[in-house]
Amino acid sequence: MWDNALPSFLIGLREGLEAGLIVSVLVATLVRSGHRSRLPHVWTGVLAAVGVSMGFGAVLTFTSAGLSGPAQETFGGVLSVIAVAFVTAMVFWMRRSARSFSGELKEKVTAALGTGAGVLIVTSFLAVGREGLETALFLWTTGQAAGESAGPLIGAGAGLLLAAASCWGLYRRVLHLNLTRFFTATGAALIVIAAGVLGYGVRDLQEGGVLPGSAAYAFDLSARVDPGSWYATLVSGTLNLTPQMTWLQIMAYGVYLAVVMTLFVRGVRGVRRVVTSAATPPAATTAPSPAAPGPASGRRRPRWVVPVAALAAPAVLAGVLVAVGGDKPASAATVTVSPADCGKGFSAPKPGRQSFQVRNTGRSAVEAYLINPATAAVYGEVEGIAPGTTRALIATIGSGSYAWRCVPTSGKAVTSAAVQVTGGTTQRAVLPVAEKDLAAPLASYRAYVQKGLAGLLDRTRTLQRDIEAKKLDRARKDWLPAHEAYSALGAAYGTFEDFDAKINGTTAGLPHGIKDAGFTGFHRIEYGLWHGESAASLAKAARQLTADVADLQKAFPHQHFDPADLPLRTHEILEATLQQELTGATDYGSGTSLATAEANIKGTRVLLGLLRPLIEQRNPKVLTGVDSWLRRTEDLVLSARHTDGSWTPVEDLSAATHQQLDGAMSQLLEQLAPIPDLLEIRRAA
Repeated sequence: MWDNALPSFLIGLREGLEAGLIVSVLVATLVRSGHRSRLPHVWTGVLAAVGVSMGFGAVLTFTSAGLSGPAQETFGGVLSVIAVAFVTAMVFWMRRSARSFSGELKEKVTAALGTGAGVLIVTSFLAVGREGLETALFLWTTGQAAGESAGPLIGAGAGLLLAAASCWGLYRRVLHLNLTRFFTATGAALIVIAAGVLGYGVRDLQEGGVLPGSAAYAFDLSARVDPGSWYATLVSGTLNLTPQMTWLQIMAYGVYLAVVMTLFVRGVRGVRRVVTSAATPPAATTAPSPAAPGPASGRRRPRWVVPVAALAAPAVLAGVLVAVGGDKPASAATVTVSPADCGKGFSAPKPGRQSFQVRNTGRSAVEAYLINPATAAVYGEVEGIAPGTTRALIATIGSGSYAWRCVPTSGKAVTSAAVQVTGGTTQRAVLPVAEKDLAAPLASYRAYVQKGLAGLLDRTRTLQRDIEAKKLDRARKDWLPAHEAYSALGAAYGTFEDFDAKINGTTAGLPHGIKDAGFTGFHRIEYGLWHGESAASLAKAARQLTADVADLQKAFPHQHFDPADLPLRTHEILEATLQQELTGATDYGSGTSLATAEANIKGTRVLLGLLRPLIEQRNPKVLTGVDSWLRRTEDLVLSARHTDGSWTPVEDLSAATHQQLDGAMSQLLEQLAPIPDLLEIRRAA
């Protein structure tokens, strides 16, 4: 956690100090000019800027959450690049303006005093708002890089608190700080951190398919560096340098750091020369005196020293930490994994944690698996090894039989000769899942969905009749069972293609919101029923919903249902529930988001029932935790249902209950997380 806190601490401290200095100048100007009564106007603008910045961060979070996997990578990558641009501009602007921005701001405040309260509010809002938006954007990108860690939040909070304390000390004149040196030092540090964020953003864009070279690795130190070790986590969290980086990442990191740091250092020296020439009086015209003996006092450090040092420091730090770090896997021989020479160079390894250098000498990409040849259970795997490249595979070796299985992009799998290892404890391997293993669960689930669509069509027809008969009270009662029937089919939403947006779409992404012609289906009718629309205006939407459900029922038997989607949906359905239903984001007036959450839990339970034999065969302990937390979470959801069938809206839950529900759902998701990987279709099978 603490390794991820440093970048956000620096940005919180620097941006907080900038915003705090702005507020201090505004307050001091008003107080010293006898306009203390105008201070509420300043605080109004400041609070509005803080609110807008927090809202901007929320928009980024919820926008990203609603995107698909590749789209999320692209979205995060683009915002990382934008964040780097903002931070770079901020660093250079503050370096130039550190000495003059106080005077410029005082002039604006003085002008605003003569025009009215509105201008003063806008002045403080714009001055603080820019810093807040920059902070929100950069903290969001560093938070994305940190994953689930709370480090960025803690670091930013600590930085902002220290900045607030520093500004109070400066305002009360109990603290003296050389702002030029402060912004120079933190500017240099932020340039190094921004280079790492840029590299992270480039990797996101590669994984999103926007940039090429996602498999072209400049280096892969995962054989020597454990990504989960403290030293690798420290370097990754502070500098965004990882044990495995592509050529494009390295180029972006190096070029940015070299160019920007050089320009920054030159600018700092230029500022110093200007300050020195302004502070030094003209020398008297005298005859030059001979130079004093001894070392030359006027020698200047070469300009390339600081940029080169900045470039070398992260690499040196990473190298030192790797060198002193412990718990490295033992290096094993290089193993060839081409179809022609699968497993060449492999001999019985020693028990313990081993790192195998896996080299593809063939002409096409290969997936390599270290397996138990008797059961095909997988001890380790490396996917997408490009021709002529070497990747690392780390596995813990115990007593048993081991072999390599090489699976080319096109062609049959090849298995090497087996070797026997004695000594050490028996290691558990993952029994691979083939597409045929998911055939029976998929057929059962398709039958479940087909039956559910028939019931759904009956319920939507009932809802349509209610509206056409102008029985809106009855329609409000019949809307929820129909919507629950659709929500219970959650594992098939990816198969429904465009029908899902027509039947259960929201206003997200629609330019005209609730007035948009593309806003159709259950939520369109929900909005109208609970916002006083007439039956006549809702009749068209009801007929369209029934028609779309009928068309889906006809189309579903012919739609492609990817078997790999079944294990993924065990986690994705409730992940979406946590992000949408438990936040009220999909509530358009009925207050029944928790009823939808209950339907999603039922749909997940059906899916787990079909996949249970496969899970028990591979890791039965997973289901123990899943079953326990599924019951706890469902009990908490059902506690919001009243005896008359109504539900407590999410926003009416007490803070303690809401927090308890979010916590239970998050823990349930943690228990479900291993299932998609456990049941991933592997070509080793």
